[in-house]
Amino acid sequence: MEMKKPIRIDDRIYLIDGFDLGKPERTGTYVIEEDELTLIETGPSPSVKYVKSGLDSLGFALEEVKYIIVTHVHLDHAGGAGLLVRDCPNAKVVVHPRGARHLAAPKKLAAGARAVYGESFTELFDPIVPIEEDKLIVKGEGEELKIGSDCTLEFFDTPGHAKHHFSIYDPVSNGIFTGDTVGIRYQQLVRDGIDFFLPSTSPNHFDPVAMQTSINRVRALHVDRIYFGHFGMTTKIDKALDQVSEWLDVFVEEGEKVYASKGGYAELANRLVFRVKEYLGSIHVSDEHDVYYLINLDMQVSSLGIIDYFQKLKI
Repeated sequence: MEMKKPIRIDDRIYLIDGFDLGKPERTGTYVIEEDELTLIETGPSPSVKYVKSGLDSLGFALEEVKYIIVTHVHLDHAGGAGLLVRDCPNAKVVVHPRGARHLAAPKKLAAGARAVYGESFTELFDPIVPIEEDKLIVKGEGEELKIGSDCTLEFFDTPGHAKHHFSIYDPVSNGIFTGDTVGIRYQQLVRDGIDFFLPSTSPNHFDPVAMQTSINRVRALHVDRIYFGHFGMTTKIDKALDQVSEWLDVFVEEGEKVYASKGGYAELANRLVFRVKEYLGSIHVSDEHDVYYLINLDMQVSSLGIIDYFQKLKI
C-alpha cells in the first residue's frame, strides 16, 4: 500500500492513515504537536509502519513521542501499541483502568478477536506485543494529562461500545477524541458531499443504554470537533450525534426482531445493510459505491455485538 501524506487538521493536529484492513480512510492515528508529542490510537500492528512513516514525514523522531493514548483496547485501535512503544523509548501508553491488564497480557484480547475474524486474524492483527507495566499510565473518569503549557487533556469514561473506553477532551481545539463510542464517520461518502455516521456495536461489551448515555454526554460538552477513530474529524456535531442516536435505535429494533425469531447475526447483518442501502439510495448513493466494503464488514461485526447483547439479556 502506498504511503499517504498525513492529513493536516490544523496547526497542531495531524491524522496519519494506518490502512487498517488494507484500506485507506478506515482507521487513523492522531498526532498532537505539543511540548509532549502525543499520539491518539495506533491502529493494529500492521498499521505501525504507516504511523512511523507519517511521523517521519512530519519531521518527528520516534524518540520525541511522549504519550501514546488508546481510547480502548480493541485491536483495531490499540493492537499496535506494544509494537510501536517498543521503538519509542521515551513514550508511555495511556489507557482506561479496565484496559491496562489487556495491554500487559493481551492473550485474552487476541483470542476474542480471533473468534470474530477467523482466518483473517493473522494478516489483520499480528504481532500483538505485550506492554511492560511500567510503560502504562492509567487514566480514569475526570483525570487529566498535561501535554503542553496551555494544553491539559481530560479523560471521560464513555462506555457503550466497550467498558474499557474513554474519550479525550482537548481544550485547545474544543474537540474530543471519541474512538468508537459515538460511532463511525465514513470519509468515502464525505468526498461525495455526504456526511454519514453509524454506531459501532461490536462484541462483547455493547450496551445501547450506556452508548446513548455517552452520546448525550459528548453532546453536553458543546465541543466544536469530534475526532473519530474511523475516520477523521467533523465539525457537524449535532448531525453526527443525531444520526448515531437514530441508527442506534434502528440497530436495536432490528436486532430484537431477529433475536425474537431465533435468527442469527448473518440475518441481522443483511437486514442492517438493507436499511442502510435503502437510506443511502434515497439520497442517490449507488449500491456499487466503494463505501459498502466497509459498511458490509461493519454490519457483520455490529450484528455479532447486538445478538450477544440480547443473548445476555436472556429475553
